[in-house]
Amino acid sequence: MYSKVSTAIIRGVDSVLVSVETDISQGLPCVEMVGLLASEVKESKNRVRAALHNSGFTLPIKRITINISPASIHKYGSGFDLPIALSILSAMEMVPMEQLENIAVIGELSLDGKVLPVNGVLSMALSIKEQGIKVFLVPKDNQKEASLVPDLCVVPVSSIKDVMDFLNDGVVMDGEEIKKEDKSITEKIPDFSEINGQRLIRRACEVAVSGMHNFLMIGPPGAGKTMIAKCIPSILPPMTEGEKVEVSKVYSVAGLLKQENGLIERRPFRSPHHTISAAGLVGGGAIPHPGEISLAHRGVLFLDELPEFQRSTLEVLRQPMEDGCVNIARSTGNFHFPSDFILVAAMNPCNCGYYPDMSRCRCSIPSIQRYLGKISQPLLDRMDIAVQVSEVPFSDLESTHKNESSEAIRQRVVRTQKLQQERFCETNILFNSQMRGEEMERYCALSEKDKYFMEKMYDKMNLTARTYHKVLKVARTIADMEESDLIEQRHLMEALMYRSVDKGYWEALQ
Repeated sequence: MYSKVSTAIIRGVDSVLVSVETDISQGLPCVEMVGLLASEVKESKNRVRAALHNSGFTLPIKRITINISPASIHKYGSGFDLPIALSILSAMEMVPMEQLENIAVIGELSLDGKVLPVNGVLSMALSIKEQGIKVFLVPKDNQKEASLVPDLCVVPVSSIKDVMDFLNDGVVMDGEEIKKEDKSITEKIPDFSEINGQRLIRRACEVAVSGMHNFLMIGPPGAGKTMIAKCIPSILPPMTEGEKVEVSKVYSVAGLLKQENGLIERRPFRSPHHTISAAGLVGGGAIPHPGEISLAHRGVLFLDELPEFQRSTLEVLRQPMEDGCVNIARSTGNFHFPSDFILVAAMNPCNCGYYPDMSRCRCSIPSIQRYLGKISQPLLDRMDIAVQVSEVPFSDLESTHKNESSEAIRQRVVRTQKLQQERFCETNILFNSQMRGEEMERYCALSEKDKYFMEKMYDKMNLTARTYHKVLKVARTIADMEESDLIEQRHLMEALMYRSVDKGYWEALQ
């Protein structure tokens, strides 16, 4: 007898529909699996055999051939267990074939027949709905995740018995009621009202977030770089529904989408330790999985103590920072992960942290050169804004002046980003930092006087073509913050100021 069950497999952050086919025929008793399978998929025949036996089902003493098609796609993961078990039961004529039409199944099996959760169910549910399948059988622990997809009948199951009850009698086990979570009680995010002094840095943060520009802070220890970075999420605009789904898909594939929270409502803030590997940062592995930059998609990736990261690890950031995505090639195929994020980095200017204050710095010039040399110039060129964070004077620490709150800054950021989205509504660009040549010619045009000014600054500051365009993009954002249609010289001067710090530190050591 022949049977066929639909299921899905994760490819990057998306999902592909596959079929589990089973044929039971006369021949030497065995269970044979084909279809370009990874080792954990091949092992599923042993889990399925034990799970069926302990659920009261006995496999026939015949030749059982299982094919997972299409054979051109490499299959991995343990989510094939339940589809394989159901396909075998259907081939044994215990489940009518017509009952399996318009149904997709996913789940891992324990040896006693219980259905265990798997990763990537949200992405699978979206793909299944796009293919027109109406019913999705999922592990009970994945119910909330799958139920985030509207107009899809999600059936939670805890065991093989639950599956058989549903298919034969239409009985659905009582799943947990999906309630909208109360978001009023959430983890507190540091607020800019807690930051005393540092007016330049507060302004630079607002400019960076308004145009989604990469941001580097250089300064001595204890000046507040890390705390300022942690305040940035508080001025990010709320995510759209589409962005929530994008981010939640990444977290679902990574196994980080908590069941009690549903969709990711808040923009991510990822702060990996400097011992992270290149694969941990951009993603990868034998079976590629999302890295930290993909987990920071639509949010902030904060790299504290930037020079402490391995230089080879930092260099892999260069292409994702420009393209907004990561493409990983393996023998099993190409995998795509999104990586549209703001890079916020913080670093000391030397090992002791006090350069260029030579009255306090204890480092030799060669030591400082080696320390700063860990950051390559191509990576620095991709930082739109670089500012010096000075130490906070005692008068600012004891100031009774009320600092501006993050909510007030956020309102201005939302207004500025709305201007950009209206400007680029007919393109796939959302922010000034994403502008390409055609958009820059149109929206970053300068007067003859300003062109002459930039020509002089280009030579004086030894700018490259990339850094020149970065200056224009930042200037466009500053002009948008003032609701100015044209980029004026004061906007260019402020943008150039944000590029002077990184040049100053490195060139002073030449």
